[in-house]
Amino acid sequence: MRASILVVNAGSSSVKFSLFDQQDAADPGLRYKGQVEGIHVEPRFTAKSADGGLLADEAMPADVPNSHDGALRHILAWLERHTGGAKPAVIGHRVVHGGRRFSRPERITPEVIAELERLVPLAPLHAPHNITPIRILAELLPDVPQVACFDTAFHAEQPELHQLYALPYDFSQREGIRRYGFHGLSYEYIASVLPQIDPQAAQGRTVVAHLGNGASMAALQGGRGIASTMGFTALEGLPMGTRTGSIDAGVVLHLLNHLKMDARGIEQLLYKQSGLLGLSGVSSDMRELHASQDARAKLAIDYFVSKIAREAASLATTLGGMDALVFTAGIGENDAVVRREVCRLLGWLGVALDQDANDARSGQPRRVSLPGSRVAVHVIPTNEELVIARHALKCAVR
Repeated sequence: MRASILVVNAGSSSVKFSLFDQQDAADPGLRYKGQVEGIHVEPRFTAKSADGGLLADEAMPADVPNSHDGALRHILAWLERHTGGAKPAVIGHRVVHGGRRFSRPERITPEVIAELERLVPLAPLHAPHNITPIRILAELLPDVPQVACFDTAFHAEQPELHQLYALPYDFSQREGIRRYGFHGLSYEYIASVLPQIDPQAAQGRTVVAHLGNGASMAALQGGRGIASTMGFTALEGLPMGTRTGSIDAGVVLHLLNHLKMDARGIEQLLYKQSGLLGLSGVSSDMRELHASQDARAKLAIDYFVSKIAREAASLATTLGGMDALVFTAGIGENDAVVRREVCRLLGWLGVALDQDANDARSGQPRRVSLPGSRVAVHVIPTNEELVIARHALKCAVR
């Protein structure tokens, strides 16, 4: 049986899509991927084949509404032309926050949508943009089942000890104020492929560093999530492109009480003006920071590296040791300097990097530690879209 799975990942100004084909019992295979970016400003549509060949790169037509609705209609029309008019068998969505209610992928119903709406206060900058395409596609393709895949679900079975904050216990139970963790779809993918790459690490204690514009780390024991650096929101943990990472809550009180900033201004500061951008004053893009001669650019890189190493050591403590360290996502997969410096700081744990392997560029999983290293170090490209496609297909047929 052949089926196609459309994967949608929507943000505030973009809609990313991937189309997978599944034949019989085989793993879904990528057919097309692309995005509409610059929604509400100057939207642009791009599409590529599975091998990365460029199929489209164009400004959105002037008669297409400059909105998520217009973007989705344009994507569907393009896919229809390139698939002979075939509709997807199922649509899978990345949904950032599942709260305590959703600990696994869910087929979308009106009741599920209503619950997602109730969860918006837990992720106000992300959740509305996850819900919007679900509603739009329910109107455009009412007969096609849709499945929500949650970034928090992978972390749902963490020990309670690692989910709590030291607030009165009722805040966790009644208000849901606890550590949820994010980037779970990425960690799930790494856990799914690690047995083929490093069976010993898959069975043991692995720290995974998902380093991109959004960055986090997680501790895996036998492939199961034990702890994560991100918590109640996607602000906690590592510094990111424009987000602070962990910050003393007293700083927020100071901004409110003494600098007289309002909640919206503080939200913008913490999410949009801080992190690598705020520290450097140059850019949120690591490539631009490496190229810059500005001393603050180097400071931002050093800060980022030191926090990664510090969190890795903390997670290793939680695991009682570390058998493997995995780098993934945009920076983790492509930035040899960041990997080198992190591994240098973790040398006391037995991390011994193979410089040549680390410097080599490859889109394939590879080990970058020396044979004698007590901790195996791997670079593994993540594939959240494939995880969503797998879940969407299973939910649609069960």
